[in-house]
Amino acid sequence: MSFTPQNRLKRRLKKVLTVLLLLYVMIGASLYFLQEKLLFLPTVLSQDYQYEFDSPYEELFLKPAQDVSINALHFKTKNPKGVILYFHGNAGDLSRWGTIAEYFVAKNYDVFIMDYRTYGKSTGKLSEQAFYEDAQYCYEYLLKQYSENEITLYGRSLGTGIANYLASRNSPKQLILETPYFSILDVAKHRFPIFPIKKLMKYAFPSNAFIIDVKCPITIFHGTHDSVVPYASAEKLKNVAPSELTTFITIEGGGHNNLIEFEVYRNSIVDILGN
Repeated sequence: MSFTPQNRLKRRLKKVLTVLLLLYVMIGASLYFLQEKLLFLPTVLSQDYQYEFDSPYEELFLKPAQDVSINALHFKTKNPKGVILYFHGNAGDLSRWGTIAEYFVAKNYDVFIMDYRTYGKSTGKLSEQAFYEDAQYCYEYLLKQYSENEITLYGRSLGTGIANYLASRNSPKQLILETPYFSILDVAKHRFPIFPIKKLMKYAFPSNAFIIDVKCPITIFHGTHDSVVPYASAEKLKNVAPSELTTFITIEGGGHNNLIEFEVYRNSIVDILGN
């Protein structure tokens, strides 16, 4: 067989296509088998780790299920205006997120914040249903101390899907969403448009399905320069939310982790929660 220029070109093209196919399969397999490592970035704390915060707090270990321990912090103030049940993002642990929660304590709110399973001191097997069940358990824990119209649900990034779920199944005072998504599937499709994401993903967090059943006031904050959750995903969520209940606040130039640096965010929080 003679190796003409045409034959050599075909062989090179075949090799390139083979490599591309292998890469496609490898990336697809990683999305399926390693998605928990891609989605969730917990840091683990020793069980005797001592938190250090400026605000007074109570540390709790809740038992929503057998072989599960949920570590939580309950910040308390004198004569609180209410309580904020805060669901944090996909990275870190309470040593970081507790400090962020203190921003709301300074506005005279009690704040309850939990670490998800495998985060910080929390233990147990992770699953989407586990997120929802543990969140409902924390909500019911607060109902023993507060009336439901005193509970504000606050979700940030990953936590917005959990807060949406709770708000759709309960009757809190209000729902605040910082950098939310239409669904995790929507964000994954944006990042990996050439893959059959719906078949590969084990986690959906369908905020779009939950938010239509929310009956309390909803405030959405999203930055136009968010490189983690596209601004367009939050806009899609707004478009399916109950229009008469929803306020969508655009933070021009805001990223994923810096909305608190913008005056429009801080002023809006004051309007929602008070000084």
